[in-house]
Amino acid sequence: MKQTILITGASSGFGLLTAQKLHESGFQVIGTSRNPEKYQAKLPFKLLALDIADYNSIASFSKKLFREINKLDVLINNAGYLVTGLAEETTIEIGKQQFETNFWGTVKLTNELLPYFRKQKQGKIITVGSILGLISLPNVAYYAASKHALEGYFKALRLELNQFNIQVSMVEPSSFKTNIGNSSTAATGDIKDYDVFRKKISAYSKTQFENAPGPEPVINTVLKIINEKAPKYSYPVGKGTSMLLTMQRFAYNVLEGTVLKRVNAAK
Repeated sequence: MKQTILITGASSGFGLLTAQKLHESGFQVIGTSRNPEKYQAKLPFKLLALDIADYNSIASFSKKLFREINKLDVLINNAGYLVTGLAEETTIEIGKQQFETNFWGTVKLTNELLPYFRKQKQGKIITVGSILGLISLPNVAYYAASKHALEGYFKALRLELNQFNIQVSMVEPSSFKTNIGNSSTAATGDIKDYDVFRKKISAYSKTQFENAPGPEPVINTVLKIINEKAPKYSYPVGKGTSMLLTMQRFAYNVLEGTVLKRVNAAK
């Protein structure tokens, strides 16, 4: 019997591409979107309505889901968005909204589905985090913070769910070309002291995105976790991720200096 997979945020970006790949690979795929009616006609898999920033939407979602399926083998937490902006210039309200979706929404949905996984005594929970959940960079303080929070939560959850044969993994992509920028929120500020640095970090970020590779390695990593009997916890994906993590652990001053050098050289 083919596995049934739920993937959140499946109408665009990593979510859409991953859902399509899984469908083509023979899995039964259920995706979610805040507005499924806008996309369903063009997709070969089922889309259900879900807004992970809305607790009422999450609370009613599992009932809708299990009218469509009898069992759930894999949950892929993918839904989220990006807040950019210098930390001091980003309002606390924008920061809270980032956490409501990226962290609390992901946690709430996972907890909503855990009783079904525990009853089955099996399952996999795969969360698409970010390399920015392991390191951090300028201009993404709240996004990085929300991804760091997911790392801490799911590390603990992995240990707690081991007794139920429920496996928890994180995928931590570096920069890849998706349409995440189309749904991002850019916090703007006018603190004069940051004027020069703001222009440089904007130029640096633009260059990083333009030179980013396609997202296939991330999709393949998710597929690998699904097919592995005993997946590990952490899967950093992307060119240079191993070096970044090694530098952070053993030579943080070098990492810091490299980042600042590249930002300051951006035009």
